[in-house]
Amino acid sequence: MHPYLNQQLQPPTTPDPEAPSQNNTPPEIQTLGGSRHLGKTGSGKSSLGNTLFGENTFTVGHTPYSETKLCQSETGVINGRKIRLVDTPGVFDTDNDNDETKARLMRSIVECAPGPHAFLLVMKIDRYTTQEKMVVEQILKTFSEEVLRFTTIIFTRGDDLQDSEKIKDWANQNEDLRVLLQKCGGRCHVFDNKYWNNSQDPYRNNTVQVTELLETIGRTVEENGGTFYTNEMLETSRPI
Repeated sequence: MHPYLNQQLQPPTTPDPEAPSQNNTPPEIQTLGGSRHLGKTGSGKSSLGNTLFGENTFTVGHTPYSETKLCQSETGVINGRKIRLVDTPGVFDTDNDNDETKARLMRSIVECAPGPHAFLLVMKIDRYTTQEKMVVEQILKTFSEEVLRFTTIIFTRGDDLQDSEKIKDWANQNEDLRVLLQKCGGRCHVFDNKYWNNSQDPYRNNTVQVTELLETIGRTVEENGGTFYTNEMLETSRPI
C-alpha cells in the first residue's frame, strides 16, 4: 500500500457553527500503495506521487529495496485542487518487518484524522501472482473490506499494455483481478511514470489520466456521501 492523497473533494455542505474551523486543512485522499498509496514494494508508488504532483517530491529508488521506510506526507495543487498525498511503505516491504509495516500503515490513518476520503491501491501491470494476492489480503486484514468502498486501483507501467488495449480489458482477463476490481466499484486507472509524460495519445497520457483520476475520486466521495475512512473503521476491522 502506498501514498495517501489528502484532498477536499466533498460536495458543498452547510457549515456546522459548533465545528472547529478547517479552512487551512486540505481535503484528504489516502492511497494504499492513494487519496493514500497502498501497494507492493517496487510497484511505482513513489514515482506515481511525483507524476501526480508534476515534480520530484517523493524519493524514488532503482534497487530491490524500498526507498519508502516511513510515511512521507506532501501537500500540493493538482489541476487547481489542493491535495495531500501520503506515501507509505510497501506491503511486504523488501527491507521492513511485515508487522512493522502494518503498524506504520495503521498509524498513518490515525495521524490523518479524521480520515482519508480515498485510497489508491498501486500495482504494476504484470501477472497477478500469489504474492500480489497476498498483498491485497494483507491490506484487507489491516483495513477490512470496508476500505474497498474508498479504493481506486492504479496500475503503473502502462506502456506494457498492447496497442489500443484499455486497462479494464487487461484486468478483466484475470478472474481474481476482475473480482477485486468489481469490489472496488470498477474504479481503476493506468499510468506510465516513464514514457507517458509527453505522449500525444489521448489515452496513454499521464495528464489525461490525472484529470480522469481526480474525477473518479470526486465521484467516490459523492457516492460515499462525503464520508471518509475513520479510525473507528480501522479499530473494528477484522481479518478476512
